[in-house]
Amino acid sequence: MRVLLLLLRVLPGRLLSRLTGWLACRRFPSVLQRRINRTFAWAFRLDLSEAEKRPEEYASLSAFFVRGLREGTRSWPTNPMAPGSPADGVLGPLGRLERGTALQAKGITYGVAELLGDSELPEFQSGLFLTIYLRPRHYHRVHTPCRVQLHTARVIPGRLLPVHPAATRLQKGLLTGNERLVTLMESNRVSLAVVAIGACNVGSISADFDPDWETVSGRGVTNRAGGRVVTRSYIPARMLNPGDPLASFYLGSTVVVLIGEGGGGRAELHSGLQVGREVRVGAPILAGLLGD
Repeated sequence: MRVLLLLLRVLPGRLLSRLTGWLACRRFPSVLQRRINRTFAWAFRLDLSEAEKRPEEYASLSAFFVRGLREGTRSWPTNPMAPGSPADGVLGPLGRLERGTALQAKGITYGVAELLGDSELPEFQSGLFLTIYLRPRHYHRVHTPCRVQLHTARVIPGRLLPVHPAATRLQKGLLTGNERLVTLMESNRVSLAVVAIGACNVGSISADFDPDWETVSGRGVTNRAGGRVVTRSYIPARMLNPGDPLASFYLGSTVVVLIGEGGGGRAELHSGLQVGREVRVGAPILAGLLGD
């Protein structure tokens, strides 16, 4: 893994990612496309029983990768102030924010301000953080964790290095150096952030809460030419309900959830959350309600 990270640092990662994305979006003859989709499902052990359609009904590998779920395959807490997991995946480091820092891996921390691209967010000096790693077999859409008012979104350009747990244990600054889409929101006077972090071969992350903010080709808001930070402010804030579409990954990556305690309260993570365990969209992530 160390050699791979070094190699990817010198290779044109953005160009390779775009090439991978181009291939994934190619529409092959139906017989060949069916074989491609079925082979991908077999290789990564996808649970096809949850998909909206059969593999052969998706026109490209990219469309199959960001497939939706059948109605009723996920559920959310009945109280809209009880946040659920925004993504399927494997739980990585989680716990309390300490003076605006979170844990990337054992012995490696990062600054929340750097992750969010904003040093003027005192509400995240304390609180909770949760890391979800999405493997290729996972469902790759990200959802709104609870009823929120989304007021700011930011695309931060960066590297496209692997974010596999083995890589995060080796490379300091991995999560804060990779390309990412930051969404900042508030719920019941509590500040939240959901950060979608790109990785090797993840050139596109879509902002599903704002369909107008897409490239001409409709392939996401990240990995664009120019490499500059782009911030969008929403006045009035966008009102989103639990489970509403937030973002989609075109190949696997990582989601970081931050819950601030700037209002003075003290939240606790749900007791069922443990590093290395699987988590599913909508599963409770707090022991109580936001703002309690």
